[in-house]
This record gives sequence, C-alpha cells and structure tokens, in this order.
Amino acid sequence: MYKQLADTINNNITVQNISEERKTILQSLVDFVQQKVHNKQDININFICTHNSRRSHLSQVWAQVAAAHFNILNVYCYSGGTEETALFPKVAETLTNQGFSIFKITDNNNPVYAIKYSDNALPVIGFSKKYDSPFNPVSAFVAIMTCSQADGGCPFIAGAEKKIPITFEDPKISDNTLEQSKVYAERSLQIATEMFYVFSMIKK
Repeated sequence: MYKQLADTINNNITVQNISEERKTILQSLVDFVQQKVHNKQDININFICTHNSRRSHLSQVWAQVAAAHFNILNVYCYSGGTEETALFPKVAETLTNQGFSIFKITDNNNPVYAIKYSDNALPVIGFSKKYDSPFNPVSAFVAIMTCSQADGGCPFIAGAEKKIPITFEDPKISDNTLEQSKVYAERSLQIATEMFYVFSMIKK
C-alpha cells in the first residue's frame, strides 16, 4: 500500500468512533461478507447511488482497500447508478490527496479512471455506469444502496442476493462553496472508516 495512503488510514480512521446506530446499519453487510468467507465463496459487492458519481465510487474504492488491508480474499467491489453520468472530478482529486494513484484510461464525457492503492494490486476501475451494466456482476452479489433516492427508486435489483441500505450524505451539497474540499475529504474518510469497520469484523 502506498505510504501516503497508509498514513491517511493510520491517522484518520478510528472504527471505535462509529456510533452504535451506524454499527447496526452496517451489520447486515458484515453478516453477508462473513457468510461468504465461511462458505469460501467470492464476495461481490455493488455500491449503488443515483448518478454513480460520488458516494458509490468512494464506497467501492474504500471497501476494496479495507478488504486488502485486513487480507480478506476474493472481494470484488463494483459501483453503479440508476443512470449513467460521470465520476465527479472532485472525487478523484480527493482520493489522490488521500494517497491513491489515479490516472485516466480514457478521456471523454464519462472518463474511465484506474484507481490504485498499491503498486502491485489491481486498480479499481472507476467510471459511471448503470448498476446493471455488463461491467458489473449479474448474480451472487449484494447491492448496497448508498443514497436514499436509489434505495427508494430501485425496489428490486435483478441478480442481487440481498439489498442493504447504507446511506451517506451527498458531498454534492458543498459544490461551488469554500467548504467543498473539506466536505469531500470528510465524506471520503467517513465511508473509509465504516468500510474498515465492516472488514475488521470478519473472522477468517
């Protein structure tokens, strides 16, 4: 893992600070991952938000890092939206500032990013897509609804073994304000902390 990213994790992620209310919300994901580990099955997680531009990408990236950090094998994290837009540039900037290495694979209206947390690990591929995109798993996955609009608007996710709402406040509320960088950094670290909590609870 890159040193700057490891420093971000060591200095900012404290799972003990998660409230009991949030732990209760996260428990369903803990249970899903634990069952897959127990059964020696692949762990496919699709994080879903309306535009697949902010929260779902942050969740996808940090869940993959948390799995690697705790050496939970065969974890494959994806993201999608109820519609396709683009990964919001501030998300890539925020993750870069927190220690990831990010570069564009394509440069168009919906760029494809390679998001690396270690020199020798496969990058997380970040771009906006619908949750049922061919890029994402079609069966044997858990759908994590990271915003209430997507949760309410998608009562049924085809192929999902389970659908779990784990919602986060949209950092978009800070766009075009002086607080933007601070809000995006805080939301990223909140999501990181909760994903680290989930994987810290897994017994191998």
